[in-house]
Amino acid sequence: MKSTYLLVFLLVLVCFSSCISTEQLTYLQEKENSVDSIIPIRKLQEPYRLQINDLLSIRVKALDQETVGIFNPISDGNLNATGEEKLYNDGFVVNSHGEIRIPSLGNLQVLGYTVEEVREEIEKRLLADYFKEEANVFVTVKLAGIRYTINGEISSPGSNIIYRDQLSIMEAIANSGDITLTGDRTNVVIIRQYPLGQKVHHIDLTSIDAMKSPYYNVQPNDLILINPLPQKSIGTGTTGLQSFTTILSVVTALTTTVLLFISLK
Repeated sequence: MKSTYLLVFLLVLVCFSSCISTEQLTYLQEKENSVDSIIPIRKLQEPYRLQINDLLSIRVKALDQETVGIFNPISDGNLNATGEEKLYNDGFVVNSHGEIRIPSLGNLQVLGYTVEEVREEIEKRLLADYFKEEANVFVTVKLAGIRYTINGEISSPGSNIIYRDQLSIMEAIANSGDITLTGDRTNVVIIRQYPLGQKVHHIDLTSIDAMKSPYYNVQPNDLILINPLPQKSIGTGTTGLQSFTTILSVVTALTTTVLLFISLK
């Protein structure tokens, strides 16, 4: 009888230890329950500095429309091409030497520059060689969207591009269909590009403090990895009922095998 009680106790203990808790599934939890809470404003994020393979959209406007046409590429490819395809054809890719090649201006070193610094340099060269101050030259330089890749325990893994200047990791996850039940929200891995190489960062999305993290906003070419929880590798189930059913099936099979062995003996 004691052994039966012990077996039942062990079953219940394993069930509750193997199922996934609410705390592991809830995003941006507060340490204390409060009706309203104010999240302090994060320090102003450092401007993004261009990396190799970044794609830039550059447009020049001025009173002299004929001269401006030299610098504003017009795709002669597929007229039904998507926005991303047009940007790929008309945009300026940062090559392996950290340069972009602009019509008439030639190669321009941009690696490690901000888009604002690139705009100022292009405007400076245009005024020096092609336009006068009276031409009212207006240069626009933007990143051609934020490209990132998300893999692991996510509903729709893959590469995405968002045509915005800023994107949070919560928005990136939502665009990919959310993290699965067996995904580890407490330790999301971000592999980020830097001029000297790549760095690995971690962020806990179950804590409200994640919004103050310097890695909360996605940067171009980020690789976001969602690792599985231990429950997935154990295979006991994501809920208490699933765990109980799985373990009960195993115990039933073992008991049947033992009883069969005893009866044959």
